[in-house]
Amino acid sequence: MTVELKNDYLTVKINEAGAELSSVKSADGIEYMWQDDPKYWGRHAPVLFPIVGRLKDDQFTVAGQPYHMGQHGFARDNDFTVVAHTATSATLELTDSAETRKMFPFAFRLRLIYTLNDHELTVGYEVHNPANQELLFSVGGHPAFNVPLADPAGRLENYTLTVAPKKVYPHIPLQAPLNDADNADDIDFTKPLPLTRDFFKDDAVILDLGRQETTLMLSSDLDDHGVAMTIEDAPYVGTWSPYPGDAPFVCLEPWWGIADNVNADGQLRHKMGINQLAANQTFNAHYEIKFF
Repeated sequence: MTVELKNDYLTVKINEAGAELSSVKSADGIEYMWQDDPKYWGRHAPVLFPIVGRLKDDQFTVAGQPYHMGQHGFARDNDFTVVAHTATSATLELTDSAETRKMFPFAFRLRLIYTLNDHELTVGYEVHNPANQELLFSVGGHPAFNVPLADPAGRLENYTLTVAPKKVYPHIPLQAPLNDADNADDIDFTKPLPLTRDFFKDDAVILDLGRQETTLMLSSDLDDHGVAMTIEDAPYVGTWSPYPGDAPFVCLEPWWGIADNVNADGQLRHKMGINQLAANQTFNAHYEIKFF
């Protein structure tokens, strides 16, 4: 089933399966979201929960008990329930179950909150801990945007990635699929960076944002269309397109979490970027995408 939001500028579709944003189409017919062609990547914008990225050996330990979980967690493969829906907003919910507790021994309520306002879509995360013990989790987004957008002759190399504030950002490299933060270097975003396939040769390019409000913009000189994502308090953002190949999309990924470090000891409490949520408390985060 699909939930639709609509105003005079945009029509937005969200799948109940995975609470995944599947389409953002302008009034003049431009589709901004990648349309999940399995030739390149069979998803649109998966929700990453309760981990972001990969675990070392695909497992973690809580209270001496090992648990196995695949990349990016299980939320993206579960059906959510629509708990609120208007013409321009929708809230979808996933709660723990006997199946999720086989992989993740915590109670939780995860809500995705989508709000459409003019040319902007806000994507909100609400994680509630209903238990009397601490909840350990990560959460994040993985939206993929069509490249090219309006000009069919365009390709990735016609696009630039602009980051504001304009500065040099710490870059966390991957020894795919794990992070190698001990060997962090820098990427200069004091000016727009022309994109190339080689930019993604080592998998996702991860910036350490230090929870500073940051805007990333994908745009091209071929036309006046693009996307701008503003992230208010995420510690990390990933950018990704499959390499090698000619996949016609780029992902901008706000993360409240990160893949395991190459030196991870496997204990979830020690995991780099893990969020610790006290009993009966609620975590909130969001990002905004402007479509132009």
